[in-house]
Amino acid sequence: MTLVLWCVLIAALMPIVCAGIAKSRGVGKRRRDGGFDNNNPRAWLAQQTGWQARANAAQANSFEALPFFMGAVAIAVAAGADLQRLGLLMVAWLVLRICFVGLYLADAANARSVVWTAALAVNVAILFAALK
Repeated sequence: MTLVLWCVLIAALMPIVCAGIAKSRGVGKRRRDGGFDNNNPRAWLAQQTGWQARANAAQANSFEALPFFMGAVAIAVAAGADLQRLGLLMVAWLVLRICFVGLYLADAANARSVVWTAALAVNVAILFAALK
């Protein structure tokens, strides 16, 4: 069960890491110099371009993927899925999602879409992991 719990934690932290990447260039600068605006963070992020804008989009996508992942894991555990198999599927999903973020940052849209689709397929496998 430990692997399952660690994977859940890492998945929950992924959007926060993406947000940190998106904000990283503006941290430590004054607002008037284009630094991160914690008083109005969404507007500041909306003005970003390039890899910062893509990191913010990866943050949003990570939040969007999280409910299905968490729900699928909860259903699989409740239905008595083999925890070792479930943990391996969860690790595969995490690896794919980390690659997805990297491809988002690199502006590799086609590869990113392929990886997103693979992660979705793994998430479906997680949902049905308890089936024998």
